[in-house]
Amino acid sequence: MGADFGLTGVKDCPITGAKLPLIVFSHGRGGWFGQHHDTAEALADAGFVVAAINHPGDSYGNSAQRDDLSVFASRPVDIVRLLDFVLHDWKDKAAVDPAKVGFFGFSKGGYTGLVLIGAPPDFARLAEFCQDKTGVCAELRSGVAAPHPPQDARIRAAVIVDPATGVLFTRDSLAVINIPLQYWRSERGGPGVGDGSGTARVAEILPGKPEFHAVPAGHFAFLAPCSPELAAAVPRICTDTPANFDRAAFHRDFNASVERFFREHLAPAP
Repeated sequence: MGADFGLTGVKDCPITGAKLPLIVFSHGRGGWFGQHHDTAEALADAGFVVAAINHPGDSYGNSAQRDDLSVFASRPVDIVRLLDFVLHDWKDKAAVDPAKVGFFGFSKGGYTGLVLIGAPPDFARLAEFCQDKTGVCAELRSGVAAPHPPQDARIRAAVIVDPATGVLFTRDSLAVINIPLQYWRSERGGPGVGDGSGTARVAEILPGKPEFHAVPAGHFAFLAPCSPELAAAVPRICTDTPANFDRAAFHRDFNASVERFFREHLAPAP
């Protein structure tokens, strides 16, 4: 990402504390690990260990698999590998409590999270509704075998934000989810979630009593507020609907809600 995006931090900052909760982040289609940097920073400042990666083949500057069926399997695998690394191979692994793992996922990352916390995707249903003549739709129609992405029971609480490809999930497939869930959706939708009816449908059929939030804005409102340089370089992700929507003010509330949710369910040490 060439433009300045305002990430603040200290390289190789020492870890303080013990039995710290861990939150892993999954970005949207074609995004990157810093897409939600303000939310990640808020969680880190609140005492969480935060880990975010670029999904290989489906990230900014590396889009080789972005429109392939294979990415529906590789994304959850990426997060499993990330958890394996942080919990088993990272030099500061002793500071993390493996029983306090949370997940944050936006758009295609929301799909990734729903799969990881137990919901099996229904690719036959996707093929039924698919209209595109290329990419995933074409692969499914040509008989390419549907992937079987992994689940990960180490995740104990999840924040799912405006998940893409909600058509993949049914009431029955979502019924197996049994961890605390905070669910956000944009009322205006946009690229990745269409008119927003798919995310509304998922909200209606999620089991139990998740914490719901509907935001009167478009899909990209959940991305970190843009610096002037980033807004000039990539206006598409920095332009809100409606035009007078205050993304910075929204994110103050959004970040506080995400932090409070994870604090309630993963109970970080003071």
